[in-house]
Amino acid sequence: MTKQELVKEIRDFCLMHANQENVEKSARYFKDGYNGYGLTSQQIKEKSNKLVKHEGVHLRLIMEAMPLLMANKSMEETSFGLLIVNALHREFTRETFNSIGDWFSMGISNWAHADTLGSWILPRMMEKKFITMNDFVSWLSSPYTFQRRCVPVTLIKSLKTASRYTEIFEFLEPLMTDPAREVHQGMGWFLREAWKKKTVETEIFLMKWKDISPRLIF
Repeated sequence: MTKQELVKEIRDFCLMHANQENVEKSARYFKDGYNGYGLTSQQIKEKSNKLVKHEGVHLRLIMEAMPLLMANKSMEETSFGLLIVNALHREFTRETFNSIGDWFSMGISNWAHADTLGSWILPRMMEKKFITMNDFVSWLSSPYTFQRRCVPVTLIKSLKTASRYTEIFEFLEPLMTDPAREVHQGMGWFLREAWKKKTVETEIFLMKWKDISPRLIF
């Protein structure tokens, strides 16, 4: 299978199962606009699972196909790509991370796709020790809102193993004055999870920023 064949199969499937009613329902959750076919999460999941098992589908192929899938700015096409990438996590390398960093200029432009990266794909890379927290330094000042949002969302899973949160809090400090609402939401999500595990340590950090940071974070 070539990358063009993979993209065509995904697009044909999307067109076959398009549902305008579902498009209208989903659009309510994306205030900056929504471009999609109206597939259900179950349809995308089941088809992705089948594609992963297809002979000739491997990580390099889907990584090469991702720019084509993101080109249409379609919710489902990019979602297919991300699910397939995640399913092939055993093939991850450092180069996979480097390639993902370029995706934000191509089509990762909503919270759903950013959070798929931050909740699943990027934490897997940290677990495998291909990357560390410090590899996200440049992401903190990225011109792309959802690349910045990915950082705190990705580090949520690090809270399970970190003995102290001081280093993580200090690393994320640049985002405590970020101008974007979507980043505020990501930081708020991270800090809520941190508070559940280490309440006092998190509240000390929050007190430091209470008069400076956007209210949405709190």
